[in-house]
Parts: sequence; C-alpha cells; structure tokens
Amino acid sequence: MTTTEKDTGNSVGTRVPRIEDARLLTGSGTFVEDIVRPGMLHACFVRSPHARARILEIDTSDALAVDGVTAIYLAADLNSGVHEFRYTAERVADRLIRVPLAEDEVRFVGDPVALIIATDRYVAEDAAERVLIEYEPLTPVVDYETAYENPELVHSYAPCNLAGELSGRPLSEFEPLFDSAAHVVEQTVHQQAHMPMPMETRGVVAEWSAAAGDMTIWTSTQAPHEVRLVCARVLGIDEHHVRVIVRDTGGGFGQKVVPQREEICIMLAAIKAGATLKWIEDRQEHLMSAGMARQEHGTGRFAFDADGTLLAADLEYVQNVGAYPVTPPMTAGGVVGMLFPGPYRVPAATFRTKLLYSNTVGRTAYRGPWQFESMAREVALDTAARRLDIDPVELRRRNLLRVDELPVSNPNGMPYSDVTPRETFEQALEILDYPAFRREQHLARLEGRYIGVGTCTYLEPTTGATAFHATEGATIRIEPSGKVNVYVAGGSCGNSLETTVVQLTADALGVEIGHVNTVQGDTAITPFGAGTGGSRSASMTAGAVAQAAAVLRQRILALAAHTFEVDTDDVEFSRGRATVRGVPNRELSLAEIADIAYFQAQTLPPGLTFGLEVSERYRAESPLIWANATHVCTCEVDIETGEVTLLRYIVSDDCGPMINPNVVEGQIYGGTVQGIGGALYEHLAYDDTGNPITTTFMDYLVPTANEAPVIELGHIETPGPGPGGYKGVGEGGAIGSAPAVVNAVVDALAPFGVEVDHLPLSPSRIIDMLDAARTQAVDK
Repeated sequence: MTTTEKDTGNSVGTRVPRIEDARLLTGSGTFVEDIVRPGMLHACFVRSPHARARILEIDTSDALAVDGVTAIYLAADLNSGVHEFRYTAERVADRLIRVPLAEDEVRFVGDPVALIIATDRYVAEDAAERVLIEYEPLTPVVDYETAYENPELVHSYAPCNLAGELSGRPLSEFEPLFDSAAHVVEQTVHQQAHMPMPMETRGVVAEWSAAAGDMTIWTSTQAPHEVRLVCARVLGIDEHHVRVIVRDTGGGFGQKVVPQREEICIMLAAIKAGATLKWIEDRQEHLMSAGMARQEHGTGRFAFDADGTLLAADLEYVQNVGAYPVTPPMTAGGVVGMLFPGPYRVPAATFRTKLLYSNTVGRTAYRGPWQFESMAREVALDTAARRLDIDPVELRRRNLLRVDELPVSNPNGMPYSDVTPRETFEQALEILDYPAFRREQHLARLEGRYIGVGTCTYLEPTTGATAFHATEGATIRIEPSGKVNVYVAGGSCGNSLETTVVQLTADALGVEIGHVNTVQGDTAITPFGAGTGGSRSASMTAGAVAQAAAVLRQRILALAAHTFEVDTDDVEFSRGRATVRGVPNRELSLAEIADIAYFQAQTLPPGLTFGLEVSERYRAESPLIWANATHVCTCEVDIETGEVTLLRYIVSDDCGPMINPNVVEGQIYGGTVQGIGGALYEHLAYDDTGNPITTTFMDYLVPTANEAPVIELGHIETPGPGPGGYKGVGEGGAIGSAPAVVNAVVDALAPFGVEVDHLPLSPSRIIDMLDAARTQAVDK
C-alpha cells in the first residue's frame, strides 16, 4: 500500500502494484496453451501456397493413413454447418462474405484449405504435408494501389475490388481556396503493411457436449462476449448454450477483438469430431494469416496564407483491406479523412477515402487503426515548414487549437472538447529544451553528424459509443465474509483491467483494496460487455462500477443505520467499517453488516433490502471522449550506413485523471515502442506474385530492448465528460510515435533535401533517399 493510500484511504490515482503481476511474473498465468481437457485432440491447418488459385482436387488419403490422425475436414465438411457468420459490427449479413475454409478458390497465401485433427500437433503437422491439393493458379491482385483498375477481382461481388468508399464535401468547393492561397504544400506518404504482433499468438480450445448441446470455448481474445455471440450465430444455437472462458491473454492490440476463420473452423470441427479440439497458431502461421494493418497511402494537401496560417486541408486516402478484412473495413477507415485536420485550426477541409481488396492477408484492427491521419498530417506539416522556411515548431504554434477555443468541431464534423493540444505540445518541448537541441544540432552538423527532431500532436477519440460499445455492466457482490467480488466482462490482455477494476471498486465502496477481488472473462458469470477495444475499458467500466457501488453503498448504510437505530445520514462508512458520526465507539465491520444482510434477514423491517449483491449497466454519457498527446523524438542518422539511433523520446499526454499511473504509463510505453517499430523496422512484405517474404522473426524485424529508447513522460490532466473524468489511453502511444520518428529522421537529413514517401525507414531506404536527393541536386 502506498503512502497516499494510507493517508486518504483511496487507491485511485496512486501507483498500486498490478494485481496480475504476481502470477504472470512467476510463470503461473493460464493461457490457452495451458488448457488441457480429457481426450483433447489437436488441430493443424493446411494452407494455400498461392495468392490466388482455383482448387481443383484434394487428396487426403495419405494424410489419413498417418498414425494418430483422426479426421481431416474440407470446406464441404465444415462450411455447410455455418448458420450465420457475421460480427456484431455487421448488423446485417446479406451474403456470406467469409467462409471458414476456402472453397473453390484461395485468395491469399495462408488461406486455410483443410483442417487436420490428430492426437498431437506434431502428428497433425506431419499429416498436413501429405495432403495433396491440385490448384489452377490465377492472376492475383497483389498491388492494392492498382487494384481499382485491375480487371482481376478478389471477390466477384466487389467490382473494381472496391470494399468501400467515403467522401467529404465535394473537392470542387475547395479548389478556389487552394488556387488563391499564398502557399500550397502537398505530401504523399506510403505506409507499409505491418501487424500488432502480440506475444501470444491466436489460440482456441473448443469442447462440445452433444448431450446438452453446449459449447465451451477457451480462447485468446479481447472480447469474450463477442466470441460467444459469433459462435452462437455460426452454430445456430442459443447464446446460453455457449460459454467462453478467457484467463490470461498475451496481448491483443485489436487483432483479437473478434474470432477469425480459424477459430470458427475449430468450433465447427469440435461438433463433427465429438471431441475437445485445441489449435495454437505458430508464429509462421501468425505472420501469414493472423491479419495485417497499416498498409495504406495518402496525399495530404494544405493551403497556407503568407504567414503560414492554415486555410484549408485535403486528404486523398487509399487503404488495402486484403482478402478478408476482419470486421467491416469502413469501421476505422472511414474516420481517417474525418480526423485529418487533427488538433489544428483548419477553417475548411475535405477528404476522399477508398478501401480496396487484394490477394493478401486481411486487414485487422491495430492500436489506433485510423493512425494514418496523423502520419499524413504531421509529415506534411514538416514538409510545409521546410518549404515555407518556418521552423516546424513555430508553424504548429501558429495553428494549434487553444483551450479557450473549445469546444469546437473540425470542418469534417468531428466535435472536439476537453483536450489540450497546445499545452501538451509546449510541455513536451520544454522537457526537451527545444532551443538547446537546435543549437546542438547546428554544432553536430559542423562536425559531420546529422541529428534531428520530430513531433506529432494528435487527438484520440476514445470510448466510441457505437451500438455494441454504448453500455457496460458490472456486478458487485459482498460475500458473507465481508470480502468483495466485482464481475465485469473483461478482455484484459496486458492493459491491467484487473487492477483498474479493483481500484475503482475499492474506492467507490469505501473498502480496503486488499479486500476486493475481480472475476472477468467468463461469459457464464460476468455481465455482458464489449470487452477491450477503442480505448473504452477505463471510462466504461468506471461508469458501471460506480453505479453498482452507489446502490450497494446505500444498502450498506441503511443496514448499519437500522442496526445502530439512527438515521442513514448519521452513518459514515469508510475502510470497510460503518460508524455513527460523533460516536467513535459504535462501529460495524463490513463482515458484520454482511452477516445481517444474509443471515438475519428476518430482523430487517419491510422495505429494507437484504443481500449485498447489485448489478448495474452504464450507458456512455458522450459518444466520444477525446484524449490527446504530443510526441517528440530526437535521433541521429548515420549517412554512410543509414542506421537510425534514437536519442531522446518524450511524450506529454492528457488522458484525464489517471486511475493508476503505473498502468497508464505502461500503456504509453508499449504503444510508443510499437509505433517506433512501424516507422523503422516492421514490414509485412510480399513479392510481386503475392508470396509473403517475412514469415519469421529473422525477416520481420521488431524493436528489442536495445532499440527502444528511454521514454520521458509529462502529464496534463483535463477531465473528460464521463465518470471520474477518465479518458482512454490504449491507442495513443502507437498513433503519435511513428510520425514523430519519421519527422525526426527527415529533419536530421534536411541538409540533403530528403523527403519521405515510403516506410519503413530502414537503413537501405534511407541510403536510397539520400542517393535520390543527391542525384536531384546534381540535376538542378
């Protein structure tokens, strides 16, 4: 217990050690791989080696002869068992847009074609090599940039390979602003495909009880109740016949919000096999088929007056959604253009968004899936500053929104409130000592060293109150012992929802934090909830816990008042003890109050509720709660090798009051390092025929402890409109870091006239950029 807790009795706002750490750090966690059931069999998928091909014939006879193989299922065996395969975000499924196993045609390398069931994974993998599949290769759509004009179609129902499009106001309305502006700056950036890369890959255990018609599922997911809903739809059974259990989840980052095709296959196969089935994805499978993110490009255009004041903004945005995007691609893709003006004073703006299918792995959510709006905007602003011969910091100062201008809607209709973009910007620069860095940079260049600084300031919409996300439930039960259990939907996967819920409940009830336990991730006993996603957990769960605790606390006070024979207003309750004001020797412990509530109900007068269990649902008070931050990065670039070394990294964040600073800062650290990986290292690359060429960690590079900088933090706390003033913090680190790193690298190379157009900024790409800039300088 911290000093603050001892002084105030409150745990919220203090650095309480994470409850889950004890078991996770000692290897006592329970992940899907740890689940063992009687008679359990193991599954392995046979996957397509072609980006696009017609399936002509499948011969499984040799594979079935392998000792230990119990069954092999093809599309004809499993797909017919699907009643309705849709996610909750897809309100209506007018066609089967994804099938569990590929039938007739495969659409990306890694597309699951057959499912092997065996006594262990090793046997299943051996058998998979013996499945003979005859394919007729077809011309794949690999380059999403040309997919719209490509006569080949990924899906016959999608002309021009169009998965969706959205536009703001007509561009023609804005052309006069650009035509008359003193300066117009245009910048195109291509962001490469990369992926969330959780430590724990996907995994599921499905156990079917034929007698009861019940399905029990252990899985690695962020949203257990969504898995339950999808399973019930797929199998055509009632939800109460499906139980989903989630223990520990080794990371999700958006990729594990919904069950994908492989998990559906295991559910269907468990019924046919009449046995419990386990599938654990290996890392090569994960890199081929778990889903990519971020592959997109856009051209951002800004109009400025002679003093560098923004007049108008425009974004032309194109996104690759792969063959089978997981959840509707427009869910996040649609807001990229709407958010493009960011935290700046932009009088007029519009956008055009186009989402395209390709014969690559499907797009999944990844922390801040709309992140490209910040990448396109912040890189373009740095380019504009160089062309206008204005310091990038000064250009932003002239255009950043101030607190006294809020609330305000951006020109695309996004309503901003309760944010501090200018304040976080100035705080981060103060931590850096920006003038001192510029002096250091000048001296370094005289010595032949190239260091640079980059920033990114962004607004993050959290707690999106869509139909599925608009409410959250909590049940609090005080046991006869006086100890407290709080039940929430869960989906904790590294974001410390356990500790957060315990802190919130302890403070809301007025009990010691050590007397509170939480139960999460079991759909049989927890209230329905959307799980973890969209930076919603803290504010939504806080609302549900607060409502349930308020009702329960009133019941505690009423029971104590009855026992003391005083008015309820005369009773105080804190630290798990009820007392009478001014009479310190009269007190009841929570255990004594619980004994009255449960075992002395006959002594209670009419109207006084017995029992100490309450369930409540919280409905979001605002459709969006905005958080914001500024990232500042400094780096050094070796112009001979292209190596980038990060020197300092600073984040000034405003996510409202912090429930637990340890948890908040951990979220910022993790997201920031993921964004650094996206800027410099990670690339889910394909060759021209659609073959993935980064399917191991020897090829797909992620930042390690050696590459991760020390991250310095500053905090500004502006309460949001929700309960406790809490805002989300899960997405932000991954939004702001990549643009800040990119800008720092380009700033370091500014003397050479380098401008970025493709990511990641690998050493070879940096050398190519330098060579191109030198060639262009010679040509001039």
